[in-house]
Amino acid sequence: MSGSAEPTIKQLFLYGFPALPLAVLTLPFYILVPSFYAKELGLSLAAVGSALLLVRLLDALSDPIIGVLADRWRPAFGRRRSWFALASIPAVIAAWFVFVPAHNAGTQYLAFWGAILSISWTAATVPYAAWGAEISTSYTGRARVVAWRESFGVIGTVLALSATAIVPLLGFPGQGSILLALAACVAIGVLISVGAAVTILPEPPDDTTSQISFRQGLAHLRENRPFLRLLSAFFLNGCGNGFPATLFLFFVTDRLQAESSAGPLLLLYFFCGIIGVPFWLWLARKTSKHRAWAIGMVMACVCFSAAPFLASGQAGLFALVCVGTGLSLGADLVLAPAIQADVIDVDTANTGTQRAGLYFALWGFATKLALALAVGLAFPLLSWAGFDPANHMRTDFGLQTLAALYAIVPIVLKIGAIGLIWNFPIDAEAQAKLRQRIYAKNEFARRQ
Repeated sequence: MSGSAEPTIKQLFLYGFPALPLAVLTLPFYILVPSFYAKELGLSLAAVGSALLLVRLLDALSDPIIGVLADRWRPAFGRRRSWFALASIPAVIAAWFVFVPAHNAGTQYLAFWGAILSISWTAATVPYAAWGAEISTSYTGRARVVAWRESFGVIGTVLALSATAIVPLLGFPGQGSILLALAACVAIGVLISVGAAVTILPEPPDDTTSQISFRQGLAHLRENRPFLRLLSAFFLNGCGNGFPATLFLFFVTDRLQAESSAGPLLLLYFFCGIIGVPFWLWLARKTSKHRAWAIGMVMACVCFSAAPFLASGQAGLFALVCVGTGLSLGADLVLAPAIQADVIDVDTANTGTQRAGLYFALWGFATKLALALAVGLAFPLLSWAGFDPANHMRTDFGLQTLAALYAIVPIVLKIGAIGLIWNFPIDAEAQAKLRQRIYAKNEFARRQ
């Protein structure tokens, strides 16, 4: 996988497969763990919330640090493979302690192991994403790499969701049994998939021809206009996705009065996300990655526009919204990260230093910040409007506010992202010129 060589199907499979157990790890940590520690272990919601807030703050702060270290440390085994392999080990161990705690586990226990889990997960996924950006150097090839990784990630999310229904049907009731089953799957899955990836796949070539100081690196980040533009669009779209992700269960349960449909609707959404990936890859080849992504966001806006008009008992019509927004999810999953790799080429061509780890860490930070803002704004606004299910408050204005936050706010945010990305300056021709500049620098360095 050097020069212009593209990865084979086998290599794409080996690279993408670890995303499945990593996704199985992520969903229960954010969805099941808070409820389990509060209901089963008897911790107060305030204590659980404080512990997880601390965890998320430490995790967010660790992103840029890990990004810099992942670019600078160059062991013989490879900077991407080494980080991915070493960080996966504490992630699995910490996941086991978080998912299968002792009966007397308290707030400090959750904060400690949760922090190790989050930081080690970041330490694994940042170089993993950077590895994907370096496996292929072509404009369309990068979209294929991301498609394999993100498709496996969505499959992992679907499997984790399915486990919440399947495990109790097998005679193991309670959230503790579900978390135990998921912890075992994560341990086995990470051992097999990460082990295969780092031992069989070669380390991608490093296009670094010179070193720059940290201050110089920051200056180049500020001067990388395509990066700043993409980061802004990425953040706006991330906020637009964060509101419906946070409020989905409330919208289905309280607005549509269809609690029993929540699980199937969520599975339908993610299933459509998977089957939509080939279409977005095709559209990106026919147009461009940024234009195809913008069309995907337009499609999501059209589908979301119907949601505020749905009322109690209309879960069937909402399923159509889930199909449309699920199909558009494929564009978010595949095309945005593939464009990120092209933006990194701008930096590599200008600096002579390949810093994919830092760039993906910054995008990871933006993603976490977007989700945190969605949660931090949505819940206080709902409470102010008179919607608080915990206290049995569901006023008409509160339900209308719920619908607006679930659908209208995402539309506004996505329109802003569409405006930024529609005429994005890097297409296939521009990216090919960037790669030529990088190859020329590499040739010059080899001759010295």
